[in-house]
Amino acid sequence: MQNIKLSILDLCYLTENDKSAGDVLHNSTKTAQLAEELGYTRYWFAEHHNSGSLMSMFPEIMIAHVASKTERIKVGSGGVMLPNHSSLSVAERFSMLEALHPGRIDLGLGRAPGTDGRTAYAIRRSIEILREDTFPEQLDDLLHYFGHDFPVNHQFENITANPDPSLTPDIYMLGSSSGGVKFALDKGLGFVFAAQINADMAIPVLKFYRENFKPSKYYNEPKSMMSISVFTADTEEEAQYLAEPTLLMWTMLGTGKRFIKFPTIEQAANYTYSLQEIAVREQQMSKFVIGTPTQVAEKLHEWVKKTEIDEVILVDGYHDMPARQKAYSLLAKEFGL
Repeated sequence: MQNIKLSILDLCYLTENDKSAGDVLHNSTKTAQLAEELGYTRYWFAEHHNSGSLMSMFPEIMIAHVASKTERIKVGSGGVMLPNHSSLSVAERFSMLEALHPGRIDLGLGRAPGTDGRTAYAIRRSIEILREDTFPEQLDDLLHYFGHDFPVNHQFENITANPDPSLTPDIYMLGSSSGGVKFALDKGLGFVFAAQINADMAIPVLKFYRENFKPSKYYNEPKSMMSISVFTADTEEEAQYLAEPTLLMWTMLGTGKRFIKFPTIEQAANYTYSLQEIAVREQQMSKFVIGTPTQVAEKLHEWVKKTEIDEVILVDGYHDMPARQKAYSLLAKEFGL
């Protein structure tokens, strides 16, 4: 079987095993260091708001911290939710990161707010802006800030985000439907499909990206990845046990319910699903790859063959550090990283 590059997307779950919220972030740093040692390609952080279980509000802070604590692994965002920010501010921040860690910074961009509508309003403080789809213009501005190439007479023509256009990170468009891929193709960016959100559309969208990509100043050829929730352990039963809290959380979201805190192993193991929840849980299973390292490798190779992606990003959902560290070590060995 062909070699597959593996990376990690860390959502920074706060669990009952963490003594403090700071523990979550320190454990993420340790996991990134282990990932570098094991041969993983990149380590990403996401942007979420108004969550009682996620310590991933501002990925740039963790990117800066983890990049300073590692040497080779690429570090980035999966992603920055651009509508929540000014394009100038994002360009400035990621230019600084690129200057500090040349060639190691990734900027993954999302179109959604990463939260509910009320919280999005609290972030942006404008009903008018909230009602508008400003992403196309924001993306144009962001790329012009990085490239120092605003059109003549553009209102931002004389605004400089950095002193050097080489301070441009690797840029990826994120998507969980057909929307994001259109921007990736239009601008010639890399593309990451979130199969942990919508696995059913992963194959057609990723193949569409690869078939329609045209070389750009950012990439000479298509660069596509897929993120998906992966759980592994020595046995299939243990892997399933480790996946149960995340499965329960997704099931609750699918039925309109919400956990204030990330479900515990005990809660998940003892939870009695209603008939409706059983049906929703079954629907969620396509978003997961669960099993022994050999079983996981077989399933991920199938995904790669069908989607023609360059890399798989493992969405982290492990409940404790020992299980997390062992899982990533097992997969690194199985894939020969």
